[in-house]
Amino acid sequence: VQLQASGGGMVQPGGSLSLSCAASGLTFSMYNMGWFRQAPGQERKFVASITYTGGTTNYEDSVKGRFTISRDNARSTAYLRMNILEPEDTAVYYCAAATRGKSAFALRVPTQYYYWGQGTLVTVSS
Repeated sequence: VQLQASGGGMVQPGGSLSLSCAASGLTFSMYNMGWFRQAPGQERKFVASITYTGGTTNYEDSVKGRFTISRDNARSTAYLRMNILEPEDTAVYYCAAATRGKSAFALRVPTQYYYWGQGTLVTVSS
């Protein structure tokens, strides 16, 4: 199983970036997907999740209205569109896959995810 995150980079405050997470080696449509981020010296934190059907999404409060999680099961890819980026959004962003049958609360917890990507760095700076 491989989750390949991409799309990170450096952007000015107020800018936008789109992250992708390409999955292989698993039946992507059977897994809930999540995005987490980890800033230097901090623990990994929940950003957003989407259920395996794409029918339900959840966001950490600080990104609501700015970030959008989505997925394309035909392409086995999850996405995170990030708008109005702030310096506080600077972190390594990770995508992860969790099995079905988990609550929205559970999908906020890193230990509920079985597979992880390698991370992609997002830097927001002027």
